[in-house]
Amino acid sequence: MAFLPFYVPRHKRLKIVIAGGGYAGIAASMTLHRFMPEAEITLIDPNSDHLKITHLHETFRYPLSDLLVPFSILEQRFGCRHVRSRLTINDLLLSQWQHDRYLQVDDLTLSFDYLLIASGAQTEHKNSVEEVFDLSDFAVTAGSELLDKYLAARNGVASCISIIGGGATGIQFMFEVAEYLHRQGITQSLRLIDGGDRVLRQFPKGFSRYVEARMLELDIEFYPEMRFLSQRAGKILLEDKNTGQNFELPSIMSLVFSGKKQSNILATNSFGQVIVDRTPLKNIFAAGDCAVYQSFGSNAMTAQSAVRKGKLAAHNILRHASVLKILEPYLHRDIGYVVSLGPVDAVGWLALENNVITGIPALVIKEIVEAQYDLLLTGVDTYLI
Repeated sequence: MAFLPFYVPRHKRLKIVIAGGGYAGIAASMTLHRFMPEAEITLIDPNSDHLKITHLHETFRYPLSDLLVPFSILEQRFGCRHVRSRLTINDLLLSQWQHDRYLQVDDLTLSFDYLLIASGAQTEHKNSVEEVFDLSDFAVTAGSELLDKYLAARNGVASCISIIGGGATGIQFMFEVAEYLHRQGITQSLRLIDGGDRVLRQFPKGFSRYVEARMLELDIEFYPEMRFLSQRAGKILLEDKNTGQNFELPSIMSLVFSGKKQSNILATNSFGQVIVDRTPLKNIFAAGDCAVYQSFGSNAMTAQSAVRKGKLAAHNILRHASVLKILEPYLHRDIGYVVSLGPVDAVGWLALENNVITGIPALVIKEIVEAQYDLLLTGVDTYLI
């Protein structure tokens, strides 16, 4: 719920362009449509579908189509227009757009009253090696299909599958792969490679202890403080970060989840307005993983923070366009976070970061959070901010 009075409209039909159809962009579109259904909203995204990307590890159990919502459906639901393209963004263009109030997308000239950039953060990309897969591969092919196809081409040769990255994404994929191999009766061992001294080091140590104990139960090898160099010809090349020594291990494939780069991050003020040369651009906002808000609110690269930033930016766009122009600062703090450990287990925290919960209680919280976003996609907003 808003902390400040909402807005007094000027009875102007706003033109709003949203660059990015991820969690923040969709949350903003829904919010704008809810409070100003007459607004002319253009959503720029290079894909044909909105992807619930934080669920990609579940495609070892469910089809990829379960995570896709066509933008054609969202166009009708939220009264927007989808332009299938990608927007190049830099400081020079941002200043030009603020001055001109229009931007060029392919053959289209899009005028706007407000621009919201919700393009996400770039992910680290792998080299084009047949034996290496990353999140972009799972975004186009279900995990079960990708793994089956690859292993079938290797004629069932038993070896090891390497997971690179002990953050939330890598851990969730690792346990889904382990469960899938067990369910299918496939003989492939698993190992986890990470640059830190423990898994999930961005979370309390209770997370690490629980996850590493589960890894021991499943005979998953753990190589901490290692740098992944390459995977080729059935071997993985690693570097010990402490000694600088390089060594090889047998590995039939590597799944790389090395996180997101910081190269396309936009600084904003506490209201979400983009800052260029220390000056806020009054008509250009940013939200989601690409935006770092200068406020007390959470800048974690999570779906829940992205949704809250998207909703707040939409509120502030409408406030700025109103008579009062009273903007609300971003103060959202995550009240919990859950990491899935396969279909029947999870670890997370609730209310306080050191309040670690595991098993069924963690899974229940995860289901509630996911149901909340699914409702948002249908136009039902249950988020309280």
